Amino acid sequence: MIRQLRAAQTASAALAALAMLLLPALLVGAPRARAEGTVDYTKEDLSQYEDQLNGHQIRSVVVNKRTRSLRVTLKNGQHVFAKYGKKEGPNYYAAIRARHVPITFLSPGPAKAEQGSQHPGHQIRYIAGGVLIAVIAIVGGILYFNRRREAALD
Repeated sequence: MIRQLRAAQTASAALAALAMLLLPALLVGAPRARAEGTVDYTKEDLSQYEDQLNGHQIRSVVVNKRTRSLRVTLKNGQHVFAKYGKKEGPNYYAAIRARHVPITFLSPGPAKAEQGSQHPGHQIRYIAGGVLIAVIAIVGGILYFNRRREAALD
């Protein structure tokens, strides 16, 4: 019996050691897999973006009209991200075209997908409101029927 316990302890210790050796390899490989498919954008101010545009440092621009954002690829390979205010879009688009920089507008599907991930709080608020209204209706119905039953008994 003792030999079986020792063998089980040795096997579990070997598995734990193997897991400890493989864990760093898995953790290092995960960011690489994510990095190959996506591009990381650094956020910057509109003044920095305008300086880059005036300095002819921009290679291309992708515009998301829903989120009012500009995803910029610079000539040195760096990717930056800037947001503009309401009603300012046409001015920025004209400035980009005047500098002969290729501009791409996201189609509604990807633009909406990008916007949807930014505001998850609205959906939770509506669900909570619906549940609250349902609870109030159920409690009100129970009170109403109890009073009617009590009135019928009297």
